[in-house]
Amino acid sequence: MAGPPPRLKKYRRDESEVSCCLKYLIFGFNVIFWLMGLFILGVGVWAWSEKETLSNLSKLTRVALDPAFILVLVGSMTFVIGFTGCVGALRENTCLLAVYAIFLAAILLVEISAGILGFMFKDWIKGEATSGFQSFIISYREDPDQQNLIDWIQERWLQCCGIEGARDWDKNVYFNCNSTAREACGVPFSCCKQPMEQLWIRNTQCGYDVRKPEYNLDVSKVIYETGCLSSAEDWLERNLIMVAAAIVATAFLQILGICFAQNLRADVFAQRSKWR
Repeated sequence: MAGPPPRLKKYRRDESEVSCCLKYLIFGFNVIFWLMGLFILGVGVWAWSEKETLSNLSKLTRVALDPAFILVLVGSMTFVIGFTGCVGALRENTCLLAVYAIFLAAILLVEISAGILGFMFKDWIKGEATSGFQSFIISYREDPDQQNLIDWIQERWLQCCGIEGARDWDKNVYFNCNSTAREACGVPFSCCKQPMEQLWIRNTQCGYDVRKPEYNLDVSKVIYETGCLSSAEDWLERNLIMVAAAIVATAFLQILGICFAQNLRADVFAQRSKWR
């Protein structure tokens, strides 16, 4: 009598070796970066549309001095990196994870190179920063983004006025002492020392006439007399430890992201080899 028929060998997927913790950790962090990049990109595109840059491409000739361009560039990079990390981790896509790791490694390499070159050519960088700030002063009334940026630097961040002092505003056609404009021989409101009780109510005319010889008030009590260049150097000296810690923390997170992506790729490859 024949015995029972042989049982068919069942093939089933082995228990996954891919770490769910690692997978969703990469996914979670990069969802945040993805959305952040989308938001920054949207703000940059909106700023361009408000200035009609997209409908008048001739304005892109000065794109390097346009703060909106920085937002578009940073937003695009953050969006792409967040997308590759997010989708690569969620779908266990080794190609996207490799691209994600390459992006992080490239940015890390650029940051290290920039740090070394910045230390070696700090005088050149200082000159370029001075030139860029001077261009912002010249076009202060022409570009609202540049105007907002320079106002933020002078009023909120460094509490300064001009590159080396208030006289640098002579480079602007409206604030030049030979101008017929109402702002002639004055400075923007962001150079003014706002009283505590007026922090939310700005006096936009506080800088009028302050550089005229007949000005009858103590200028040092009205506006900041220190230039933004020296103020930036002082700020960096005061916050050197904090800046260094932020740089090290950023580099550490990038290295961690590269290692996590490579480990997840290795887990995926190991799992696929079992399926064969």
